[in-house]
Amino acid sequence: MTRQEILAHVDHTLLKPEATWPQIQALCDEAVENKTASICINTCYVKQAAEYLAGRVPVCCVVGFPLGAMDTASKAFEAKTAIANGAEEVDMVINIGRLKNGEYDAVREDIRAVKEAVGDKILKVIIETCLLTDAEKEKMCDIVCEAGADYIKTSTGFSTGGATFHDIELFVRCVAGRCKVKAAGGISTVEDMEKFLELGADRLGTSRAVKLLQGEAGEGY
Repeated sequence: MTRQEILAHVDHTLLKPEATWPQIQALCDEAVENKTASICINTCYVKQAAEYLAGRVPVCCVVGFPLGAMDTASKAFEAKTAIANGAEEVDMVINIGRLKNGEYDAVREDIRAVKEAVGDKILKVIIETCLLTDAEKEKMCDIVCEAGADYIKTSTGFSTGGATFHDIELFVRCVAGRCKVKAAGGISTVEDMEKFLELGADRLGTSRAVKLLQGEAGEGY
């Protein structure tokens, strides 16, 4: 797999709370230079980034991040505002507590409301795999697809663990082509990126890809 083939699947990411606008600009410049799939940022910078990029690379943002524990109306409003400000893709976090309660309809409607707010833009759903059992992950594969989302995504990168090969294999098996798969969190080597893509991931969420593929040490999400 070539360097550019990998980068074409990368959501080039900066989600640190202390991220400054010059750092976001640098992220944008790297994304343009390296032809990544998108940049992935917090919603406060979406309008600036979209104007700065001027369509050269899509802007992806996170919603209900990183906990997912806010009410559905707030998530939907954040998503709608982000799209109005120029976001092409939204990565939302599910309500993990509702899932643990067995409130599957509430989890599904939470996703569906955000998808309605996003419209024909891409919605990726973060289920935070490190906090779930395999049975819960399998259930979420069905719920994400039933709610009309475009991707199921492993992790925020801000909890107790990130993407694993096991979880991507489980996702690919359980979604059975009904939606796409994104691996994110803790992807720390070029070999990891290649393996996730070989297993069936369509996107990789990482802040390290560009540096790793340049042979430099990568740090962060």
